[in-house]
Amino acid sequence: MFSHVESLMKQYCEGCFLHQLLKKEGGRRMAHRFCISQCTVGEKLQEYGKKLI
Repeated sequence: MFSHVESLMKQYCEGCFLHQLLKKEGGRRMAHRFCISQCTVGEKLQEYGKKLI
């Protein structure tokens, strides 16, 4: 499970242009909020997190 999460983050999250742009325009919290609530990869990561509980 952890390797799946890490692989997703490496493939899609590292160097994400949208995250960098939002961080510049609205700050780190705004970018993080977007990743958690609106990004499809973030939603998938949340699903994996729920399975770990």
